[in-house]
Amino acid sequence: MILTLVRHATLVVEYAGRRLLVDPMLGEQGSAPAVENTPNQRPNPLVPLPVPAPELVANVDAVLVTHLHDDHFDDTAKRALPRELPLACQPEDAEELRGEGFTDVRPVDGTIDMLGISIARTDGRHGTGEIGEQMAPVSGFVLSAAGEPTLYIAGDTIWCDEVDNALREHAPGVVVVNAGGARFNVGDPITMTPADVIATADATGEETLVVAVHMDAINHCVDTRAALRAATSEPRILIPRDGEALGLG
Repeated sequence: MILTLVRHATLVVEYAGRRLLVDPMLGEQGSAPAVENTPNQRPNPLVPLPVPAPELVANVDAVLVTHLHDDHFDDTAKRALPRELPLACQPEDAEELRGEGFTDVRPVDGTIDMLGISIARTDGRHGTGEIGEQMAPVSGFVLSAAGEPTLYIAGDTIWCDEVDNALREHAPGVVVVNAGGARFNVGDPITMTPADVIATADATGEETLVVAVHMDAINHCVDTRAALRAATSEPRILIPRDGEALGLG
């Protein structure tokens, strides 16, 4: 498996001979407004793509979308992606994606097979209390295939029982977590803080790698890569740069 962080939560995963694009946010730097009622009011994304969007969507075999918030599936991605690509999503989003013209939408309710890769859906909590309820629903995905490490993409979630249960059930070799401590001006964080990332690593096996993404690209993600590096020296926690490819497993 080769996992490349594009930017924010957007990944290219080369897995079981397939090239998968995860949570594509492909808009140009500063092309979208800041998330309202949040710290650091600057236009989004804060940083450019490391490679042009057409290059990212070329030779993609399938797309995985954890949920439809704009920082995970934006208008640029909707325009750029071929409508016939297989697109895995949570069941709640299938109708909207079909309405956008995608013709091979595959909602994951339990486990599906997509191009020879088993994909299971997992739950999460996109924050606490009323904010968490308003931000739902969100999902994660667990990928498995012969000859590859099991990959758990947790999606937009804080550390919670649902994440702990997914780790216990699937025993992944690689876990991707959305860090950044995203938050509004009131309430608790809605994605993982450094403490949450560390808790995730502590709950995994001694050889499991935790890849922390979702930082330094959207205005309300206030916990930076530098803050996460300062919080932990755990070698199993990997913090890739935008455009960095990791050979895993």
